[in-house]
Amino acid sequence: MKVKSELLNTLDGILETDKDLSQYSTFKTGGDADFFVEAKSVEDIKRAIRACTDNNLAYFVLGGGSNLLISDDGFRGMVIHVNMKELSLVDETSILCGAGVVLMDLVNFAAENSLTGLEFASGIWGSVGGAVFGNAGAYGGEVKDVITSVKLIDIQGNIKDVPPAYCQFEYRKSKLKESKEIVLEVLFKLSFGNKKEIVEKVNEIIDIRNKKHPVDGLCAGSFFKNIPDASQPHGKLPAGKLLEEVGAKELSVGGARVYEKHANIIVNDGTATSKDILNLADMMKKKVFEKFDILLEEEVIFVGDI
Repeated sequence: MKVKSELLNTLDGILETDKDLSQYSTFKTGGDADFFVEAKSVEDIKRAIRACTDNNLAYFVLGGGSNLLISDDGFRGMVIHVNMKELSLVDETSILCGAGVVLMDLVNFAAENSLTGLEFASGIWGSVGGAVFGNAGAYGGEVKDVITSVKLIDIQGNIKDVPPAYCQFEYRKSKLKESKEIVLEVLFKLSFGNKKEIVEKVNEIIDIRNKKHPVDGLCAGSFFKNIPDASQPHGKLPAGKLLEEVGAKELSVGGARVYEKHANIIVNDGTATSKDILNLADMMKKKVFEKFDILLEEEVIFVGDI
């Protein structure tokens, strides 16, 4: 295969082939990627993008894998795993964070330095880059609210620092999905607080999440987005409430089932395929649409041909 030979030469030392992607998804499902790059530097990402462009190869940028459903057939192209882990104080209230940092590690780092503003993200799985890409949030807070700037790289390999407005953040989305720009690092602006109170708040939110979310389960958190509704707390009608009312907790397909404590979470019992999970999600959507005439939108991102 000519492309494979060229990529092995171009990306010598950082390229893997036929890489099992299930280990990078919290669902633990999915097939192989034709090509896989573990990007630990900006130069690694530049090289990978350039190689994909030169060989007309599709690519997907992988972060923490906490919000993905990867096709059982894998991904025909290259997966670029962003794994840059810088985490440091820039000044007394600003944190510079690499896109590959685990979001919870950032929350803990802020708390250790008596910085408040990220408590809402306590217990959210995934990477900082993925959190920016999807404007992660919970309990009335969103990542966009605490960002000063984002360093991006575009498909031509150009690097730029942009303000939050550039990313056009909305509920659980940004324009980065369409622009194909990759998050490299993020500058967060927080506020001084009482360390003891911050740690207590972090633990309180984690306790609340653990009562509703599987602690060790194979899942991706909330599968569907909440529905905009100005009359509801935080302006959203919980998808889980609608799913609860249509009896979604009783549903299962193969090794995939709806979590008994939260109707908007799908759990893999260890034997599920991505197809099982997708078929179960389709059943859930259908039941809500039939009863409420509301079409749920997936929060989970599909990777490959699903």
